[in-house]
Amino acid sequence: MSGTTEAASAERPRWWRLLRLLLVMVAAALTVASPWWGPKALSTLAFFHVRRVVFEGMRYTPRAEAIALLKVDTLQSVWQEMAPLAARLEAHPLVAAVQVERQLPGTILVQVTEREPVALVRRADGRLDPVDGNGYRLPIDPARVPMDVPLSASADSALLQLLDGLRTAEPALYARVERADRVKDKGAPDEFRLKLGPVTVRTTPEVTVSRFKDILPVEADLARNRLRVVELDLRFRNQVIARQP
Repeated sequence: MSGTTEAASAERPRWWRLLRLLLVMVAAALTVASPWWGPKALSTLAFFHVRRVVFEGMRYTPRAEAIALLKVDTLQSVWQEMAPLAARLEAHPLVAAVQVERQLPGTILVQVTEREPVALVRRADGRLDPVDGNGYRLPIDPARVPMDVPLSASADSALLQLLDGLRTAEPALYARVERADRVKDKGAPDEFRLKLGPVTVRTTPEVTVSRFKDILPVEADLARNRLRVVELDLRFRNQVIARQP
């Protein structure tokens, strides 16, 4: 049988063999190039027009403002380039990063990482400005959007970075902070004072999250011994000094 097949193949004219080779090469080229021509061809089909835009991770950014920045409508295709959409939305002052994906046949999924407020800083006129860990003032109205963040007298960068570190690494500890300030007493070096309920924590501006956590075992020990404390002092190296009322 194989001999018969080989003989039939050998009897075919040379032009036939060249045509078959050409067809194979064209098919291979189309397969390799499909990431370029495929989306362009599919984008012309009404079946792939945008029907929905779904946002994830958006708490503070108004949806209407996000839609306006994306500039997407139902006449566009989900096969359009996603990078320009992400770039447009990243221009919003509340947005830190964006990832845009298509979900066939007609949905665009937008995953948003927002700038998180870590404190409310009081202005000279008495109003409160939400700020993130870099001191960036966020266009959020605290009267309309509830935020459980501490108060601060100023947007001190080192203090805000400490608060942001606590927020991400020790959220339970951060949630206890009611107020955080940088204080300079006459004749004394600067220090941070953070009010955690009835307890004030005093520390230096060089404090790290790891160092700040040193108060936890001290608080646990004091609680076991039923001792009430009003101040925990971290200003001295490798020590936590507890002061009672």
